[in-house]
Amino acid sequence: MNRTSRRHKLLLISGIITAGAVALAGCSSTKASSSASTKPSKVTLVVYSAQGYDHAMTAAFTKATGIPVKLDDNSTGPLLTQIEASKNNPDWGLLWVDGATAFAGLDQQGLLQKGFEPTVKWDSLGQASVPSDKSYTPTGVTLMAAMVYDKTKMTNPPSTWQQLLSSTYKGEVGMNDPSQSGPTYPFIAGMMNYLSGVNAGESYFTKLKANGLIIHPTNGPTLQALISGQIKLALVQSSAGIGAVLGDKKLTVKYLDPVTVLPSAIGIDAKAPAAERAEAEKFISFVLSPAGQKVMQSGDPTGDSLYYPVLQGVSPLPALPSLAGVKTQTIDPYTWGTREATINTWFDGTIVR
Repeated sequence: MNRTSRRHKLLLISGIITAGAVALAGCSSTKASSSASTKPSKVTLVVYSAQGYDHAMTAAFTKATGIPVKLDDNSTGPLLTQIEASKNNPDWGLLWVDGATAFAGLDQQGLLQKGFEPTVKWDSLGQASVPSDKSYTPTGVTLMAAMVYDKTKMTNPPSTWQQLLSSTYKGEVGMNDPSQSGPTYPFIAGMMNYLSGVNAGESYFTKLKANGLIIHPTNGPTLQALISGQIKLALVQSSAGIGAVLGDKKLTVKYLDPVTVLPSAIGIDAKAPAAERAEAEKFISFVLSPAGQKVMQSGDPTGDSLYYPVLQGVSPLPALPSLAGVKTQTIDPYTWGTREATINTWFDGTIVR
C-alpha cells in the first residue's frame, strides 16, 4: 500500500472513532438530562396552625431545609371545621394546635398518619403525652384553666372550683368559647372528668352561667375583658395568663385544684401525598430539634412560648412557675375526644347562647 492510500485509510479510521465518541457523549448527555428531569422536586407543605410562634417556625424550617411552606394560621375551632369539611378531599398536610382531644378525634376517624415518632428523648410530660399508635406528636404542655385576676382589686380570690358558683363572684367570671378556642374544650372535659361525669359537668357550667358567666371567643378577648373591668376573674390558658402578667404587674395567676394538663401537638394528614407526609415528618423533627425549640421559646415570648417542654434537656422560660406545687390532672384524649363535638354543641347552645 502506497503512502497516499495509507494516509487516506488512517483519516477514515480517525473519522469513525471521532463520530463514535461524539455519539457516546450525546448518549451520556441525554441520560444525564433525563436523570435530572426525573429528580423529585420539593412540594409545598401545607401547615394548619393555631400557635403564636408558627410564622417564625415555618420561616426557620424553610430556611433550614429549602422546603416551601404554606401556613394557614387561625384559631383551633375554625381549623378543625376546615378539616371536617374537606375530609374527603383534604388540602392540609400538618395540623399543629393545643389539645390532644382534637387529635384523638381525628385519629378515630382515620384522618391521621400513624406510626411516626421523632428520634428524641422525652421527659415525663412528653412520655405521658405520646399516643400508643403514634398518630400525633406532643410539642409542649400548658395548663387549662389558669385563673387570672387583678390582685389590687380582687382581695379574696376563690380557692376552689365550687367557690366560683358563690354569689360573691356573680357576674365576675369570664372564659372562652370552646367552638373557637382549642384549649377550652379540654378545660370543660377536665371539669367533667374531675366532677365524675358529663351530667355533673353540665350541671356545674349551667350553675356558673346562672351566676353570670361571661363568654368571649378566645384568650385575648377574655383577658381584655378582665383588664377593662368587665370581669374580675378570667379562666384562660396558662401561657396567655402568664403572658398577661408579664405585661401588667397588677395581674396574677392562680391555679384551682385540679388544673388540666394541655398538650400542644402535631398530626400529619393520612391522605396527603407521600412526599408531603415525608416533609411533615421533617417539620416535626425540626420543631423538636435544639434549633426548633429555640424558635418555639422565642417566637411568641408573651404567649405560646410560655410552655413546659416535653424534652429532656430543655428548660421552660424563667417566667413559668414550677409545676411542683400545682395539682394537675391528665384526661384521656380518646375518651373525651369522641365527645368533643357533642359537648361543644351543648355548651354553645346552652351556655354561650
